[in-house]
Amino acid sequence: MTVEDYNKAVDQYADNLYRFILKNVGNDALANDVVQESFAKLWVKLDSVDGRKVKSYLFTTGYHTMLDMLKKENRHIEFDAAEDKTHQHSEQYTDINEILEDALKRLPDIQRSVILLRDYEGYSYEEIGAVTGLSESQVKVYIYRGRLSLKNYLVKMENII
Repeated sequence: MTVEDYNKAVDQYADNLYRFILKNVGNDALANDVVQESFAKLWVKLDSVDGRKVKSYLFTTGYHTMLDMLKKENRHIEFDAAEDKTHQHSEQYTDINEILEDALKRLPDIQRSVILLRDYEGYSYEEIGAVTGLSESQVKVYIYRGRLSLKNYLVKMENII
């Protein structure tokens, strides 16, 4: 891979990688850090990465970097500061995007990741398996379970109103 290819990869994939990471972590600063770290790792391995597989490399690296950063961050959270997972709405939502974002946040990390890779980024099951380190059948199971959870959450009227 050449420096020219690297620059093209930044132009082509930085926004998609950022969007994928942001949807998973919900934190702008952390998403920026993960994307920057992923491109830094690509820069270090510039000579050994095939230019045709750079997108897969970036998403795989970004995914694993995100998991590592989340693990580090979770070690520092005190139990008193942990987010309350009970669901209560006192406001009425009219924006379906907000409802979908809330539903996605409630999914386990792995289900959210595979659904975002499949439905938002358009990856195949095989590519998702390569990014996440799961088998193709595991990917299909996680996508199915995640979509089922989303469906069950979205059909409840109190979650939408």
